[in-house]
Amino acid sequence: MAIKIFIDQGHNPGTINGGASGNGLSEEAVNFTVGSMLADLLDGDPRFIVRTSRMFPQQVLGTSTTDSLHSRVNMANYWGADYFISIHSNYNTNPNINGCEAYVFQRDSKAWYLGEDILAGIVQEANMKDNFVRTNPSLYVLRSTVMPAVLVELGYLSNAQDAAKLRNDPESFAYGIYVGMLNYFNFA
Repeated sequence: MAIKIFIDQGHNPGTINGGASGNGLSEEAVNFTVGSMLADLLDGDPRFIVRTSRMFPQQVLGTSTTDSLHSRVNMANYWGADYFISIHSNYNTNPNINGCEAYVFQRDSKAWYLGEDILAGIVQEANMKDNFVRTNPSLYVLRSTVMPAVLVELGYLSNAQDAAKLRNDPESFAYGIYVGMLNYFNFA
């Protein structure tokens, strides 16, 4: 039986649940690109069935930030996804802060271990610094999904080197997440 993966390309274009921007990149566009590439990789693997929150780059989910987050979680819960992966890009006022990290609801959970494998894949394939898995039970997409959920921060748009990698080689991030998932499911 195929594993059902719901990929949430975090944020929307525009002002409703818009994301960060830095070094000429907008978070929602980076998230959409990497999430769509990941969906294509999973779609080509018969061990997975995949759905995404946003079907096209201009799609706006919801009429407010709260409604946008509800829409994403409700789609995954209603579909009966086995795992929820929310793709994001980070920002910090200090341009020297860099690297990838993942957030989960609870330590030592399925999501925690999946997050560790995903980060290891991104570090390996995109040559990113590993900022580790962290818990953040206040994040709506982590506390309201009924399946294990991982929010992945690919890199910092505010860091010139991270932004260049996200701009020039988004495939390495998508492939890194895919490799991490294969390791987690012992498919590698």
